[in-house]
Amino acid sequence: MNSMELQSALASSSFVAIVEQERLQSQAAILVATLALLVRAAVGLYPHSGQATPPMYGDYEAQRHWMEITLHLPPAEWYHNSTSNDLLYWGLDYPPLTAYGSWLCGAIAHFFDPEWVALDTSRGFESKSSKAFMRATVLVSDLLIFFPAVFLFCRQILADFTRSKQIAIAFMILLQPGLILIDHGHFQYNCISLGLALLAIVAVMRDWDILGSVLFCLSLNYKQMSLYYAPAFFSFLLGKSLQSAHPVLRIAALGVTVIATFALCWLPFLTSIDSVAQVLHRIFPIGRGLFEDKVANVWCAVSVLIKLRAIFEQALLVRISAICTLLAILPSSVNLALRPSQTGFLYALVNSSLGFFLFSYQVHEKSILLVALPASLLLASDPLNAVFFLLLSTASMFPLLHKDGLAIPYAICIVFFVIVVLHMLNVSLQACQHLTTIGKLQLAAVIVCFSGLHLAWYFYIPPAHLPHANLLLFAVVSCASFVLFAVYFNWRQWQLNGVPTSTHKLKHS
Repeated sequence: MNSMELQSALASSSFVAIVEQERLQSQAAILVATLALLVRAAVGLYPHSGQATPPMYGDYEAQRHWMEITLHLPPAEWYHNSTSNDLLYWGLDYPPLTAYGSWLCGAIAHFFDPEWVALDTSRGFESKSSKAFMRATVLVSDLLIFFPAVFLFCRQILADFTRSKQIAIAFMILLQPGLILIDHGHFQYNCISLGLALLAIVAVMRDWDILGSVLFCLSLNYKQMSLYYAPAFFSFLLGKSLQSAHPVLRIAALGVTVIATFALCWLPFLTSIDSVAQVLHRIFPIGRGLFEDKVANVWCAVSVLIKLRAIFEQALLVRISAICTLLAILPSSVNLALRPSQTGFLYALVNSSLGFFLFSYQVHEKSILLVALPASLLLASDPLNAVFFLLLSTASMFPLLHKDGLAIPYAICIVFFVIVVLHMLNVSLQACQHLTTIGKLQLAAVIVCFSGLHLAWYFYIPPAHLPHANLLLFAVVSCASFVLFAVYFNWRQWQLNGVPTSTHKLKHS
């Protein structure tokens, strides 16, 4: 064999090896997605929120009721009280994209069985077939939006990582227990708004800023809580624009994009100022109070000692929470605007959303999922703290999940997540090899603390004058942990050095 034939044979052999490697990696990605989907389907076999508990039922009934309302009533009536749309019974309180999604699901449900979404008569309808359909809509939404967003993030942003490490990180992000338990157990569609937000994150990190702006606006118009990310997006895009050759034109283009996207989403409701005002009134319900139930934020924790709602008027509480939220997110936002960087943007997303969760007005327990998403994206650069936060965020929702009858899938999802994470971090990322003595002590403290909280939940009987002691204990301890994480994540962001924003690859820490 001459040299030319030898080179040709080697080239052919290398090509075959590359093709085979790509095939195996594609199979691994499919396997990861399949396993993540099976976990979600298994959780869906357990009860949903408010199951068989009239008269209001729970979030499951809210989503089903919205399908009923949007299918049978014209858009002009979706957000208005009427004889056919009692706003006191799970009135629509999410932005227009949620309403459009509810209409689509309602139309499909009506095709299979009109009884599932019959106007007025379907309240509390919970047949086996209708529940299977409802569960399937969340699975499909997850598969079509959140799954591709996760794999796109790992492929596009973690380009410096090997393909096997990208798949490992994708698997860990997909298995974060909090999102699975809330969407596929409790029952919501957070995977849609979070998936759109993640696609927007990928876009702006790749410098596709117009596309990123559109995607983020879509996320906002699906769920208003995506506002938690707005300061980080604004600061990152502003910082990049100011460094560009034509900052004014770039900022103007982004502004026009945002206005146009919102106009299209709100088109059916732009018939009058009153119509717009009513939608805004529904999606920002100030009258509901400072916080919901026993949420793990500062206001709930402080209320254990100081009854804020008894001392201050509601209007003043709104202003106080707004000022505190602004102060909490300002350092991170200013830092990102002055020194825009890839990793800094991810930390700013965590810091912004965590600041909103801790201090903003009208926070739900489930809102911690908005912090968990960007925290999970740090699995590549700050894996151990990202894992700690994901476990903590899930534990903070235990009282809600226990109420829904989801204690068993809660335990199974956490154990499965920990097993997968320990394997991935040790074998694929070698992160556990760098765990210091202090880190091991922190891990032990977290395990002991939250094990104690769970044991107390089952074995400690609160005194009659403190019936919610266990609930408050979870809220206060979780809140204290979140405050410590807020300090840590802000510190990590300020420790970063600015890197050129044109580089889309996220480096190893």
